[in-house]
Amino acid sequence: MDNIWVLPLLFLIYFVVLVAYKRSKRQQLRKPPSPPGYPIIGNLHQLGVLPHQSLWTLSKKYGPVMLLNLGKVPMVILSSVETAKQALRDHDIHCCSRPTAAGLRELSYNNLDIAFSPFSEYWKDVRKLAVKELFSTKQVHSIKPIMDEQVKKLIDSVAESASQKIPININKTFLDLTKRVVCKAAFGVSFEGTGINSDGFNKLVREAFEMLGSFSAADFIPYVGWIIDQFTGLKGRRERSVRDLDAFYEYVIGLHKEEKKQGREDFVDLLLRLEKEGTFIGNDNLTRNHIKAILMNILLGGVETSAVTLTWAMTELARNPRVMKKVQSEIRNQMGNRSIISFDDTDKLTYLKMVIKETWRLHPPVPLLSPREAMSEFEINGYTIHAKTRLHVNIWAIGRDPDTWKDPEEFLPERFMDNSIDAKGLNFELLPFGSGRRICPAIFMGTTMVECGLANMLYNFDWKLPEGIMIEDIDMDESPGLSVSKKNELLLVPMKYLDH
Repeated sequence: MDNIWVLPLLFLIYFVVLVAYKRSKRQQLRKPPSPPGYPIIGNLHQLGVLPHQSLWTLSKKYGPVMLLNLGKVPMVILSSVETAKQALRDHDIHCCSRPTAAGLRELSYNNLDIAFSPFSEYWKDVRKLAVKELFSTKQVHSIKPIMDEQVKKLIDSVAESASQKIPININKTFLDLTKRVVCKAAFGVSFEGTGINSDGFNKLVREAFEMLGSFSAADFIPYVGWIIDQFTGLKGRRERSVRDLDAFYEYVIGLHKEEKKQGREDFVDLLLRLEKEGTFIGNDNLTRNHIKAILMNILLGGVETSAVTLTWAMTELARNPRVMKKVQSEIRNQMGNRSIISFDDTDKLTYLKMVIKETWRLHPPVPLLSPREAMSEFEINGYTIHAKTRLHVNIWAIGRDPDTWKDPEEFLPERFMDNSIDAKGLNFELLPFGSGRRICPAIFMGTTMVECGLANMLYNFDWKLPEGIMIEDIDMDESPGLSVSKKNELLLVPMKYLDH
């Protein structure tokens, strides 16, 4: 009679153990919190025109690790210093690949470039090439004469407007500077020799960044997404952008093949030489498409992002006269009486560097770091991140996090005084160039271009707002795209400081 209870007791124990195991398993595989979505499209409708802002708003409710389902694709958004550190440092090896998104695939020659290729032997070899050859300290210093020449042209042009007291378009002025430096340094030709007029070139670069920053329905909605892209015109815009970029690269490469260049070897010369020598990249020889993909990174990364930072810096300085006066005093006291401030001079300009850091904090050129894709399962803040999940780090949100920054909406360069935070990817409070294996290899080049360009404009000229415009009238609207530029023009009147 006593044995009659043995079997039920065993079943009860088995049931309790099974429930506990399943509960334990569920706890181990905790999904990040997620806003409710719709069938088929998921959370696509919640991205907004400026995704970094929409996602920041959502993260205030759902937390710094947030899961969105964009159609069939799971995407995790990280919006705090700690979660960024876990992804980009602790689990960098688990999520350093790139998704094969339609827009990236077309604009990066089927993922053949350094920024958007999946984690592979090819990517490792291209990165080594970039670090060793293209963006080395030696290579950056070799463009010093080019930078000095183009800065001199810029100063002369702005001085002419100053003599007539004519407002200048700051957005366009800095874009002209960076594109002239990059065209001469990387492509070995003056901008006028590229065969594209100034407005056409600006449009080419901006359109490419908008396409790279766009979310394609074809990536997220199976079978019918391409119809949506066709209907919205995104597919046609992307194809035109690819054709225009490709025509530009072919033109530049053709110029190098036609004439034997003397003196400094530019980036195109270097890549063509490596192609001729049969250099291996990954498991294949370096090809023309490899070269074009690398040139795309140089063109878009070098021109747009530097100009964006310079424009936002001048915008914040125009809105903060105290900071403008302080940084100009430092530059003028340190530099004495000279015509051009060069690369090496900016090492002495401590407050200028603080101004640039503060600009990067509030206005990172790429506010949502380019997407990563999880290669294997790992955890962030106890939440399980499954393989094939896309990850975005919202560094725009991190720069405005009140738990990280005091008075985060205020432009206060002094917050970096006696502060070890820099932009080299080891301090996760400030990540304008990213971090980990996917960090931008052109940190030194990008930083020196921004410091040099801004220092010269602040040293040579005083700046005032056009007649009838008040500080409160300066808008801070952003333009959509992979890089977030100032949407509307910033007009300022230059006044010559000294006649050198």
